[in-house]
Amino acid sequence: LSVVENNRLLNAKDPMLKKRDDFEDILEERRNSSDLRYALRCYIPVLYKELTPCKASELKSMVLQSDQLRYVINQVCKETGMAADEVQAEAAAILEEMAHRLQLSTIRFFAFTLSKVFKTLFRSICVNEEGIQRLQQAIHEHPVVLLPSHRSYMDFLLMSYILYTYDLALPVIAAGMDFMAMKFVGEMLRMSGAFFIRRSFGGDKLYWAVFSEYVKTMLKNGFAPVEFFLEGTRSRTCKSLTPKLGLLNIVMDPFLKGEVFDVSLVPVSISYERILEEALYARELLGVPKPKESTSGLFKARKVLSEDYGSIHVYFGQPVSVRSLAQNRVDRCQFNLIPSHFLFTHTVVTGTAVTSLSWTGFALSISRHIPRKPGEDIHSFVNDSAYRLVRAQEENMVLKPWVLLASLLLQNHHQMQVAEQKQEMALDELTEQAVWLRDLSRQYGAFLHWPDHVSPSEAVSSSLSLHRGLVRISEGRVQLPCSTVTPEEELLNQAVIILSCASYRNQALHIFLRPALLASAIHTASSSNKRKTDFYNSFSFLRNMFSNEFILCPGATVQDFEEACYLLVKTGALQINQQEFVVTERGHRTLGFLTRMLDPFLQGYQVVCRFLCEDATEGLTEKQFVPAVRKFIIRHILTGRLRYTEVLSSDLQKNSLAALLRLGAVQKLKGYVGVCHPCTSVCFDWLRQKQAS
Repeated sequence: LSVVENNRLLNAKDPMLKKRDDFEDILEERRNSSDLRYALRCYIPVLYKELTPCKASELKSMVLQSDQLRYVINQVCKETGMAADEVQAEAAAILEEMAHRLQLSTIRFFAFTLSKVFKTLFRSICVNEEGIQRLQQAIHEHPVVLLPSHRSYMDFLLMSYILYTYDLALPVIAAGMDFMAMKFVGEMLRMSGAFFIRRSFGGDKLYWAVFSEYVKTMLKNGFAPVEFFLEGTRSRTCKSLTPKLGLLNIVMDPFLKGEVFDVSLVPVSISYERILEEALYARELLGVPKPKESTSGLFKARKVLSEDYGSIHVYFGQPVSVRSLAQNRVDRCQFNLIPSHFLFTHTVVTGTAVTSLSWTGFALSISRHIPRKPGEDIHSFVNDSAYRLVRAQEENMVLKPWVLLASLLLQNHHQMQVAEQKQEMALDELTEQAVWLRDLSRQYGAFLHWPDHVSPSEAVSSSLSLHRGLVRISEGRVQLPCSTVTPEEELLNQAVIILSCASYRNQALHIFLRPALLASAIHTASSSNKRKTDFYNSFSFLRNMFSNEFILCPGATVQDFEEACYLLVKTGALQINQQEFVVTERGHRTLGFLTRMLDPFLQGYQVVCRFLCEDATEGLTEKQFVPAVRKFIIRHILTGRLRYTEVLSSDLQKNSLAALLRLGAVQKLKGYVGVCHPCTSVCFDWLRQKQAS
């Protein structure tokens, strides 16, 4: 594919073709004017053109009287023998516990308070103005679903703050029950638009019906934009998580049933220069229990107000039309799309015809509201759409210099560890490598925020200063801090630093992932295997193995391979001659960097395979698996058999187990995990070959 721009023919694969929107710092005005005046200003938001104004109490009545909920209540009565009034009361109680009570007075309180907090914590909050304009139009035209990335508790507060700033309709936000338990704070969140849902519903048919009907009613009536996190939870590793489909299924349902003309899905990318929870996340990945959300905990956390967390970039992506996504993908006839009101209001002269038509309308009206499990075609459509939306989030993430510096420092740390040398790096060398990586990232299409008005050395020094809790500079040399305690304590302290740095490195993984998979395939190939088909097979194996670890769209292996080839050829790292791959002289540096990006993940999967083959002689439950493999890893690191501290990450261990289960290398029997040795050996042999090379 190609496009013409300024009379030049350009390859559409080229990531540099992407036009980036300009950003506006919304804190700049807040620093120069009254926060109270801002909070109390006239707020007239843009609303959905077909909105029928209603109060939160009226919204709940609409849910409780809906055909779908009444059908489910009837089914529950039949299954349990309970009276209809009793089940109806239970549904009302669920809805009362769940529903938001959006109040403008509470929004104004948060607008004032958050202005103070944000100005203390952050240097700037930059928003793409063109994205706001697109969102404004989308809210007016169709029901809107906001899909922000999720890296911090700050995300949903930030979203509402931005929409209030730009006079856009405030969203209703899906939040976990944990927040509801917080005294005062839970109710404040409810009055600012949060509705609370359980982490899991199990087989509770009634709860699911109330929840899904509540969300769909808000969406169909255009009450407010609906906001939820497609990843389901905060990413402790700052990698995008594989999307959860439950809520996405719900918000697509009104379109599929013909109840709305279209739904606009808006991916939003929130990029933090420094994450408030960085140390907390690292400890959670090492097995330290997550602190319970509480009001007292919130007040204890106020010490963060004395810290500098740099800047935030929030990018509102192009609204994605569900109607366009579904075109040529979904046959909506299966949802009985002829509206029941159409069948009832269009009459004919003969009495028998009227009777027949009315009965058809009644049958379709009832069948439309019978909850059905989505068919394979719908599941595939929703799944593909979810991956596409998360990819859109990734592509619009704004990378700061520290992301590149963390990548380089981690690679240097690992290399020095293997060579048993002092794990430090000259500041000048780090700056030179950062400039090289900056240029490579831009060629790969990274959305990079590198200050052009300062020298590279100043940009690097400023970034290191902001993250001084993770790096130490002494006599012109940079190193990750270490302490002199017992080996076990030293290992865990070091692991917190390493995993914190890795969380920033991970923010750039989507840029390098596809070329890195190909680089690893090339790196492990023998000197006689240089054909494109051989590399493709190895690339395909790796891609399949890592599909739980990274966002890799289903069915796109060929496209990803061609993209990897294109980028490596474009940057001069690779030449392809008659289906043979030749690494250029300058390409060795690029391929070396790319293979080292994936090395911690490869070794993580390898060590899990080794654990399953060597130590897991008896079946383990999934709950027992992570502590057991962590103990195994600590033993091997302390004895020098492992070099990557990153493999202590519980996220990496869980993903590797999920991959091995999917590949058939491990079997789950009656709640226990057991090894299927032949398949495990295939994975283990490949990973061992990779390590040896």
